[in-house]
Amino acid sequence: MLLDFSFYNPTKIYFGKDSLENLKTELSNYGDTVLLAYGKTAIKKIALYDKVIEILKDSGKKVVELSGVMPNPMYSKMMEGCQLVRDNNVSLILAVGGGSVIDCAKAISAAAYCEEEPFQKYWLNFEEVSNKTVPVASILTMVGTGSEMNGGSVITHEETKIKSGRVFPPDMYPKFSILNPEYTFSVSRYQMLSGGFDTMSHLMEQYFTGEDINTTDYIIEGLLKSSIDNIKMALKDPEDYISRSNLMWNATMALNTVTGVSKAQDWQVHMIEHQLGAYTDCAHGMGLAAISLPYYRYIYSYGLDKFVRFATEVWGVSPEGKSKDAIAVEGLDALEKFMKECGMVTSIKELGATEEMLPKIAESTFILENGYKKLTTEEVLEILKKCF
Repeated sequence: MLLDFSFYNPTKIYFGKDSLENLKTELSNYGDTVLLAYGKTAIKKIALYDKVIEILKDSGKKVVELSGVMPNPMYSKMMEGCQLVRDNNVSLILAVGGGSVIDCAKAISAAAYCEEEPFQKYWLNFEEVSNKTVPVASILTMVGTGSEMNGGSVITHEETKIKSGRVFPPDMYPKFSILNPEYTFSVSRYQMLSGGFDTMSHLMEQYFTGEDINTTDYIIEGLLKSSIDNIKMALKDPEDYISRSNLMWNATMALNTVTGVSKAQDWQVHMIEHQLGAYTDCAHGMGLAAISLPYYRYIYSYGLDKFVRFATEVWGVSPEGKSKDAIAVEGLDALEKFMKECGMVTSIKELGATEEMLPKIAESTFILENGYKKLTTEEVLEILKKCF
């Protein structure tokens, strides 16, 4: 049964090899000054930087640059962007890169004109945005987060070692996003796998809640199967346009709120990983991979029927002559086998975690209550030890 819901997503998507051709038309809807936010050198290596600059200049825009946005965007970098917005009266923030750059752009939009301490107000107190904001748009070069079509923004406050995410309302979603799968060809195998598991984790966080099976669950199962198949294909040929385009759209669909319709949603794996990332600065998707199996093995019995369906529908586990518990475990074993065959990380020690960090990570983890089992801080620590 689908529970009552409302759905609205205002982001316009331009998808495909020629999608960048739409940038100039979109720029005509905004003022004179654009803040161009990007990472370090990746967009320059694939010549995307030069193409974007040329289009911006041809459109008569003044360009202000915020470079060096890191994979886990820091509060200090966000504040640097806020200063640029105010000093230059920026009318559009154009994020060119992966989800971290887009997350940072949304954060700058929210925080630039905030008269209070923005991290406390928006990422700890989760207050509504009441101040002036700046429109955001994106050109995607790495898939996984879905930030190109949602309101999510994860920021790490480096001084307090708190990594917190929040979801801004639809009026702060990117106004438009340009998705060309070819821009992802140069992403390393490690980062491709990290983004691939990030997509799968988003789907599982939304899937493993609720007792009934509804349309949203069927959509999630299809996207999971597509992600599994296309990750395998992309590993064989990183420049296979079909697999990379499927992975790109899977990632967008996995977190553009369609797959959350009528679902309570868990997100506890993400809360644990955020704090792991705050202490280790690890690749987000790999952190999720290392945490997911121990977490799901800890809680599966509380949502047994859904884990049984996960095993049979996503992994093709035969239920004949087996108990529900055995089927569920076999499904998680299939997930583990897939992860190891692909080369995904399955231990947080590989990501730089130390035993001394674990209690601090557990103590600073936000505890949520929409999953099949609400954890205690002690249980988070127990799971972290199993992840280690």
